[in-house]
Amino acid sequence: MPGVDGSVEALIAREGLPASYTDIVERHWRPLAKQIAQWRTEKLGPLVVGVNGAQGSGKSTLCVFLAETLLPNLDLKAANLSLDDFYLPKHTRLKLAEEIHPLLATRGVPGTHDVAMLSSAIADLLSGKTVSTPIFDKASDDRLAQDRETPGPVDVILLEGWCIGAPAQDEAALIQSVNALERDEDHDRVWRRYVNNRLASDYNDLFSTLDRLIFMRVDSMESVFQNRLRQERKLRTARPDATNVMTEEAIVRFIQHYERLTRHCLVRLPETADIMIDVAELTANS
Repeated sequence: MPGVDGSVEALIAREGLPASYTDIVERHWRPLAKQIAQWRTEKLGPLVVGVNGAQGSGKSTLCVFLAETLLPNLDLKAANLSLDDFYLPKHTRLKLAEEIHPLLATRGVPGTHDVAMLSSAIADLLSGKTVSTPIFDKASDDRLAQDRETPGPVDVILLEGWCIGAPAQDEAALIQSVNALERDEDHDRVWRRYVNNRLASDYNDLFSTLDRLIFMRVDSMESVFQNRLRQERKLRTARPDATNVMTEEAIVRFIQHYERLTRHCLVRLPETADIMIDVAELTANS
């Protein structure tokens, strides 16, 4: 495509995306980068932008393009932080499973991240420091031995994750189970209450650092399943020796851990997000 930034093309190739993704970058992500640049002019110090989207919605890919090409082209240095990298190590989650509820062994919900470490990393970036952050390997369901260095100072901090910016639920909303996992394995509501309490406390404190919120809205939980299935197939292709790549049956169970808050976000975040992107329309019109 004439006039397309070569670094965009390189990223498309590196991320294994179809050539048609160029259209999404030019029609949607580049204008979004310009909007973020405008937001940056309205604040003293680095801008913190949250990006919320269900599994497979494309939020991680969006942040890669923003941080590595689009924002630098606007003379803005960006740090890209993923909530996923701050999952607690497996041994810590297993301890939570023993002490609080067995479902906390599975990564994902509030209460299975090291929020203190993430908050500290953001604070350091806001003060201009270089930070070292963990790398979570989904294929092994644990952190890697090495960390990732993010050099400061930065102009924009992108924080992406499936529950970024999600508000806690009312107590009454916790009564009714939303799926078989909750009905059969959390009938006393200990797990969902623990998750909700964490969302109302340290996660809420973390989200209060956001200056802006972008919400990538999927159209259904079925879309979440199909997106997750594609992710696992891609992971299996890249890591055929990995022991924790999920089968279709495992994916069905896995996304039930996320279903309550995913549905909650679909209802609440359109009211609070600064920008909402409909993922189905994005791909259909590009």
